[in-house]
Amino acid sequence: MFYYVLKYVLLGPLLRLVFRPRIEGLEHVPASGAAIVAGNHLSFADHFLMPAILKRRITFLAKAEYFTGPGIKGRLTAAFFRSAGQIPVDRSGKEAGQAAIREGLGVLRKDELLGIYPEGTRSHDGRLYKGKVGVAVMALKAQVPVIPCAMIGTFEAQPPGQKIPKVHPVVIRFGEPLDFSRYDGMENEKAILRAITDEIMYAILTLSEQEYVDRYAAVAKAEEAAEKAERARKFPRMPLS
Repeated sequence: MFYYVLKYVLLGPLLRLVFRPRIEGLEHVPASGAAIVAGNHLSFADHFLMPAILKRRITFLAKAEYFTGPGIKGRLTAAFFRSAGQIPVDRSGKEAGQAAIREGLGVLRKDELLGIYPEGTRSHDGRLYKGKVGVAVMALKAQVPVIPCAMIGTFEAQPPGQKIPKVHPVVIRFGEPLDFSRYDGMENEKAILRAITDEIMYAILTLSEQEYVDRYAAVAKAEEAAEKAERARKFPRMPLS
């Protein structure tokens, strides 16, 4: 119930006012039945903009950190994300990927829309990074289409680290559904999963027109953070006199 209060009364109208989203290709999202909506991930606002403009309810897999914050603020944040239809997924450890797949398949078995960001994390620089194969596993196991989606302008409106979004126009663009039924029964073939994931990422890239980086975003982030720390160690800031 609270999901629809957020969508139509509280959050949805505010998001439409701030971002003024232009929607393209909405006809590609099926009116009923299970499907995966796979998109790029540029901003914290992405979690809420897409649900605000879709006619159907969509459930996203969200990082568990949103649900485990300390104190009153943490509890309120967790309650908000659950009410908004987000499912917590622990991204650490060997079982993280399997847990995400189990949760995603549970949503699809109920003939619902599942939202997923194949990059696995937000882009820190606005570029599109290599996709993880979990989306391919779920598409094959659930035998559902994948609708590519591009969020355009959300990075400029609310880049990582910025708490309050700027007023900035946003385009949400959906592509034609991708059918992978030709690969039925091949969800354990690594080469097939990689090929499917790359096809999905290419469809997102075509819609978003981002620069593509053939590396995982989490790896690129970690390497850049390490380089920054090393530079700070070599060239520490001198105290102001």
